[in-house]
Amino acid sequence: MFDAELAGDLPFINELCERVRSYRGKMLRPALLLLTAKALGRCDRRAHTLAAVVEMVHMATLVHDDVLDEASQRRKQPTVAAVEGNIAAVLLGDYLISHAFHLCSSLDSQFASRRVGATTNIVCEGELLQNLHGGDMALSEAQYFDIVRRKTGVLTAVACELGAYAGDASDEVMAAAYEFGLASGIAFQIVDDVLDIVGDTSSVGKTLGQDVLLGKLTLPTILFMRAGNEDSRRLAESLASGRAMNRQQLADELQARGCIDDALSVARSYVGRAQEYLGSLPAGPARECLMGMADFIMRRRF
Repeated sequence: MFDAELAGDLPFINELCERVRSYRGKMLRPALLLLTAKALGRCDRRAHTLAAVVEMVHMATLVHDDVLDEASQRRKQPTVAAVEGNIAAVLLGDYLISHAFHLCSSLDSQFASRRVGATTNIVCEGELLQNLHGGDMALSEAQYFDIVRRKTGVLTAVACELGAYAGDASDEVMAAAYEFGLASGIAFQIVDDVLDIVGDTSSVGKTLGQDVLLGKLTLPTILFMRAGNEDSRRLAESLASGRAMNRQQLADELQARGCIDDALSVARSYVGRAQEYLGSLPAGPARECLMGMADFIMRRRF
């Protein structure tokens, strides 16, 4: 369904879309949507359509993020921006968003279109908020989590909500599914931010260390800044000036201060919170898979 929606009569656009298909990795959001629907006993064409929609939106954010982050690699391959340039990448991201809404409009109800539209609005707000705080060495944990909730959490949340919707769930169950996805998405982003510092490029499969190079504070570096000592001041000066930093040296310092473990502990608490919401879904293999996917967030190295 994903491929059929994007197929067109312009070969060069089809080639760009083929490159985007290589971005497919964990397929977390469509998997969460389909498993949520399956847990409720109804995983039909509507659920598969919505799974394709949320994955298109996610792919669009990745294409745009590679422009914003000046990333050269994703899924162990050159990014669209690196090969075709920023203009082509931005336009391709817009193309994916357009097709996501076109596909979503094929459903009988407007509910999904309105929820996806509201969510993409919030995602854009998150990106704008992050851009506003670029180079802000006083970024607080509260501000960081506000950015993460908007930029990452809500798309995962709406995927689970739409899975419950496709399964004809009650409003209460849909709300619980949304909260499960929100907490899972926040945990996922925290782990992503940790991997940007301590991950192995060959395993993660994308350009790492960009947050530091672009002067973005994430949870591990925010925790490091708390100390207010000479080391944290030195890091603040480096980030603010845009000077290149040794990622391994930064990783060693943050690990020595316990900032990596502390950040992962916060992520773990969000995973635990997410799993509590799964009690609203019927017991069975699909719910167990959802529990396992939440656990996977903490184990992942890519």
